[in-house]
Amino acid sequence: MPMSHLMTDANRGVAEKLLKWTEDLSTGIGVIDDQHKELFKRVNSLLSSMSQGKGKEQVAAVLGFLSDYVVTHFGTEEQYMGAHGYPGLQAHKGEHASYVEKLSRLRERFDREGQSSLLAIESQRLLVDWWLNHIGKTDKALGAFLKAKGI
Repeated sequence: MPMSHLMTDANRGVAEKLLKWTEDLSTGIGVIDDQHKELFKRVNSLLSSMSQGKGKEQVAAVLGFLSDYVVTHFGTEEQYMGAHGYPGLQAHKGEHASYVEKLSRLRERFDREGQSSLLAIESQRLLVDWWLNHIGKTDKALGAFLKAKGI
């Protein structure tokens, strides 16, 4: 993962890595890229809230938003794939389903256990590493396919 996608919030002493949008993550599909940018803002808000020990309700609210938003975002991508005959549709949908399940389990654990160092580390992996990998590989391949079709 290129370091250009990561930044450390040294001003507040936040140890976790935050998502940073860079143009090399762009799929070239405006609505999808705009949704990715919004997701980055929300993920960063969640990670910052967790690192600052903010109230469980605030963290739960951001997790709830993310749970709903990824369904909307994944639906948008899947509509593009279906409408344009994307050959990687089933594999891509499988990644989405797996992520929704992992995010749901994370939210359930947070609701049950509250904040912890281990949960923060697992959240970072799911919320930062997964997105950078998925967008940088899977979504970029979709973007290339759609561009080749003139979309």
